[in-house]
Amino acid sequence: MARKSRSNIVKGDRVRVIRGNFRDMEGAVLSVIPAKERVVVEGVNMRKRHERPSEANPEGGIITFEAPIHVSNVMLVDVAEGQASRVRVRQEADGAKERIAVKTGNPLPKPHAGV
Repeated sequence: MARKSRSNIVKGDRVRVIRGNFRDMEGAVLSVIPAKERVVVEGVNMRKRHERPSEANPEGGIITFEAPIHVSNVMLVDVAEGQASRVRVRQEADGAKERIAVKTGNPLPKPHAGV
């Protein structure tokens, strides 16, 4: 059984890759896979797959898609400052939680649900 992910990254966040072949690339998070502790980032870790013609794809051919990368290889970007930073969660007196960028101290709002 997989353990629960403790990541502060959610779909729609802006992240920067900090390790690996795609270091220093930025993109929006397209999806989060908590069971495997992985994220899919727009324009990062592009892969190609050869597909046969089918009803869904009558042409077939080579399909390009983003593959997941481990959540430890990305950092949230403070959009106001443009800096990648670790994240601290601060709990307000009324019980609401807020993500804070450690480097800048700016709050990191969660993206809208429609993203």
